[in-house]
Amino acid sequence: MAQAFRDLVVWQRSTELTVAIYGLTKEFPQDERFGLTSQIRRSAVSIPSNIAEGQGRMKPGEFIQFLGMARGSNHEVQTQLQLAKDLNMGDRQEIETAEGLSHTQSLKTKH
Repeated sequence: MAQAFRDLVVWQRSTELTVAIYGLTKEFPQDERFGLTSQIRRSAVSIPSNIAEGQGRMKPGEFIQFLGMARGSNHEVQTQLQLAKDLNMGDRQEIETAEGLSHTQSLKTKH
């Protein structure tokens, strides 16, 4: 029997990352609402969403494909967190927490 996506540790950690990103970006400048704030939130949401969608597919190859997309979104989040640091946006500790969660998302596609 296939494992439910909610049981996957990588899905659980990626939802933690998404919640951390939303908390962090609350403090971003208001004029970034449609810029970096929106972009990093969309990238973060994409990670657990792709994991869940891939788990719901019928073929293992499809799951691997969606894990690859989630991995790409995770790299986007890492880049956007670096930009937030470089632009002095957000709380430094919250950024480090999000970075830690993001780096634990190895999303290896080997079976």
